[in-house]
Amino acid sequence: MKIKPVAHGIVGLLTFVPGVQTILPQIGTRGTNSADYCYQVWLNHLTMLWENGLRSIPDTVAELGPGDSLGVGLAAILSGVNHYYALDKVEFAKPQLNLQIFEELVELFKSRSTTAEKSFPSHILTDELLAITLSDRRLESIRQILSTGTPEMNGLSIKYVAPWLNSQIIPNDSVDVIISQAVLEHVLELEETYQTLYAWLKPGGMMSHQIDFSSHNHTQKWNGHWGHSDFLWNIVMGNRPHLINRQPYSVHLEKIAQNNFTVVCDLPVHRSDGITRANLDKKWHDLSDADLTCSEAFIQAVKS
Repeated sequence: MKIKPVAHGIVGLLTFVPGVQTILPQIGTRGTNSADYCYQVWLNHLTMLWENGLRSIPDTVAELGPGDSLGVGLAAILSGVNHYYALDKVEFAKPQLNLQIFEELVELFKSRSTTAEKSFPSHILTDELLAITLSDRRLESIRQILSTGTPEMNGLSIKYVAPWLNSQIIPNDSVDVIISQAVLEHVLELEETYQTLYAWLKPGGMMSHQIDFSSHNHTQKWNGHWGHSDFLWNIVMGNRPHLINRQPYSVHLEKIAQNNFTVVCDLPVHRSDGITRANLDKKWHDLSDADLTCSEAFIQAVKS
């Protein structure tokens, strides 16, 4: 097998040594320490949700894996969302960074800044709406929530839960939209997670997920993780907090269908520069060609 996993395996083993992870290069949580990134992520999810059936700004949004900051959720609140749940496995977000990202987001919304992918969605975020969502009173309430840690104020709420291990932290049938950005590939309990998302969403509620099926640079080829045995992959992953479940595109579609969601948007991205079928580990020998070449997918679905 031509994947040369030795160096990755050595790094993985080192993560079991106490204190070593603090001196190893940190992967981070993929961009939420940037207001521009958070702004772009939220507007992309919002625009696509609108194109696929959402017809009003959701009142309550939950996000899986917000990461370094709550910036994506803060962008949602600046768009008119009133209640935001941030659910992480490990506590990353820090109050000072949240405040910094918030102030930068305010300026982005005030200027109706365009993103790298789309123009500003003025058909959704109208001047009349933004006059309300960017009002001095609302902005000050958000600042107070972020600076004091008080989860609710003046009809707004921001609740950060890490780790989120209990499905009871959010009432059933109470959330309008659930989003995630490059998170579900890290979730080991996929079946339970999709069941929980279904329980939380209101009837007709929507979920929006960007899923990255690559090895996250843990192998030389982007899909080289499917060439590793479980034993070798566990060595490569080591004791890192961001495990990768290695589940392919089709598994997510199956879980979504099995849990009574209706897919309304399915945008896979395929690549031809990964390992070939001849390099697959025997565990993955039945991987379809569509799964083998799918590096990411943007999927939205409605609770039936």
